[in-house]
Amino acid sequence: MTSETPGDLLMDLDAPLDFETEDPFRASSIVKNKRKKIIGLDDLLTDHYKQKSKLIEKEKKRAKAKKNYNSDEDESGKEALLSNIVNSCQNQMEDISGEDEVSEWGLQVFGDQKTPPCLVPKLDSCQLLQSFTNNEVNSLLELSTEKGDSFLEGLLVNGWLSKLVFATGQVENSIATWTFNLILYSSEEELRTSACNFWCAILSYKKEVDADAQPLKIDWFPSYSELHKALVTYGFSSDFSSTVESVNKNSRCRGPPQNLIVWVKFTAACCQVRCKKSIFSTEEAEMLVEVVIGLFLDRQLLGLSVHLHQCLQSAISYFTEKEWNTSCEEIAKSLAHRVPLDLNCLRTVDCISGVHNRSKHLRSAIAYQILVHCFNKASNEEEILNLLITINVRDKNCDLFKMYVYLVLTENWLLSCPKLEEKPVINEMWGVYLRNCSCHISSTDLRPYASKVRNKASYLLQGPFNN
Repeated sequence: MTSETPGDLLMDLDAPLDFETEDPFRASSIVKNKRKKIIGLDDLLTDHYKQKSKLIEKEKKRAKAKKNYNSDEDESGKEALLSNIVNSCQNQMEDISGEDEVSEWGLQVFGDQKTPPCLVPKLDSCQLLQSFTNNEVNSLLELSTEKGDSFLEGLLVNGWLSKLVFATGQVENSIATWTFNLILYSSEEELRTSACNFWCAILSYKKEVDADAQPLKIDWFPSYSELHKALVTYGFSSDFSSTVESVNKNSRCRGPPQNLIVWVKFTAACCQVRCKKSIFSTEEAEMLVEVVIGLFLDRQLLGLSVHLHQCLQSAISYFTEKEWNTSCEEIAKSLAHRVPLDLNCLRTVDCISGVHNRSKHLRSAIAYQILVHCFNKASNEEEILNLLITINVRDKNCDLFKMYVYLVLTENWLLSCPKLEEKPVINEMWGVYLRNCSCHISSTDLRPYASKVRNKASYLLQGPFNN
């Protein structure tokens, strides 16, 4: 019997028992647990199919990408085809319409400027200047007749010249003509603006509430001929039918001039003092209104629209009530024979804005006289409307641009026509004309101004004329 120590007994507690080592089932399980995993046929087949599926997926993605690329090309081809179709349709519509509807008003009323006159101020006899030269203060100022114009320029720019003439109660001939020429021909903006402000101040001068105060005496007033002479120097043409193309565009001295804005302001001030002094005759005032309306036709002067409007309103208000009706007709007849029968004649009517009775009257009179000029056969209101009604707007040869001009002119004429209440037949004929323009032009009509005539007439049918 073999002797064993207690330590050996403890170490063998985990070892298999003797009979367990002899069990074949137990032995095989122990060996199986210790052996590495063996790859079977099923695993190989699974891996094979996984790889194959990945290849199939890649092929699908490539095919899809290729398909998308081809579809982009198809879309580009479709867009190009659609663009060609649209362009073709547009070209056909332009061929059918014949011309573009877009047209603008605008005349070139200023041509080449002339050399302004060289005007030397005659200040030798100016008492205001002599009072300074003879004063004790002149020992410090050292004024002389040679330096007199520069000294007066300083007084003019600083605003002291008007205060001095108000204090003395007199505007001398030399000072009046000198400042007037600065307005018309000075190349220095500060001088011409100050001279214009000086004249506006003395023309609108009102004496203070004082029994001893003397009225302001102005020794010299400008005339219309001098104002018109300045316009001729600026290159102004009274022939409104001239166009931009008829003017030498290469000229370096083309209008409008820089002095025009002070010319407009000064003319407006002259028209506002008839209660004190009638500077213009009735015929001259009529020509002045025509000149201002002509300035409205130059697109280069759009920035002066506010000043031109104020000047036109002042010129219209210059007439007395007795003179106005006759002068209004004369102005309308003169403009009707000078303004081109296109959008410029509509501009001529539209520029007379305002809600005053005289503005409405002049606008109506000009529109009527232009219509009379268009229809030489017409001698009264009924004949004009009858000729308008007989125009067949369905005819392909009908000039719808002229119809649009007639429509706008008739609207402005009848808006302030004094005979509208006296002759109800005018209103009835106007309604027939509007219905012809509105109903006889279809919405698919592609002729120039077809839609404008139809829409304008439809709008006016809802207006006060037909209620």
